[in-house]
Amino acid sequence: MSLEKLRPVENLSQVDKIEMSLQEYLRSENFQPGDSLPKELELAQAMGVSRTAIREALSRFRTLGIIESRKNRGMVIAKPDVFNNMERVLDPQLLDDETMNEIFEMRLVIEVGLGDVLFLRKNDADLSKLERIVEKEEKTTKKIDIVKYDIEFHSMLYKLSGNKTIMRFQKMLLPIFDHVYANLSKDTEAYTGNIPEDMSPVSHRDLLNTLKNGNLEQFRSQMRTHLMVYFKKLSTD
Repeated sequence: MSLEKLRPVENLSQVDKIEMSLQEYLRSENFQPGDSLPKELELAQAMGVSRTAIREALSRFRTLGIIESRKNRGMVIAKPDVFNNMERVLDPQLLDDETMNEIFEMRLVIEVGLGDVLFLRKNDADLSKLERIVEKEEKTTKKIDIVKYDIEFHSMLYKLSGNKTIMRFQKMLLPIFDHVYANLSKDTEAYTGNIPEDMSPVSHRDLLNTLKNGNLEQFRSQMRTHLMVYFKKLSTD
């Protein structure tokens, strides 16, 4: 393994430059998860910097989940956790309303496209789970329960996708969803008043029936209409 592609760093206090040089080195040498990194001393000598500076740059990589320590192997390339740092900042108390609304909109875009995997992987057992949620929703008129079952229905769609990354993403964003749902539920017309006049409201029952007996294009179209209430509400806040 050659260290010749590592660029020397003149200013030892600029750890950012060391970090960038190391990133370029890892890319150019095609490091893969599980590969061992050169020792700190080797890196320091190749770059013309102190081991302290190298250690600080590697510490940043460790924080980002790019590298990890292995017994008897030193530092190795880790399997990246793409949501590791996102989870730390997705707290409604740390984000402004505009950012949270934009994140919520991203969630809506994902759900419109969720039908592709749902139609590939749906089965009777999963559809029965959705059926039970819809039945409970249809038996209540309380707004707090309607919101609860709305969250349950959409959360179940993520689970039924069978995609672990999608499921984790949805779970990670639940605090954001709760915040926006809370704002929407303050409006007594939140779930019906923002549907355009040329559209008929689409219920969870409609979506479920389409999953059972319809096709993918019907589901996409219905999901867009179903979620339009949120898009309209967010755009006017």
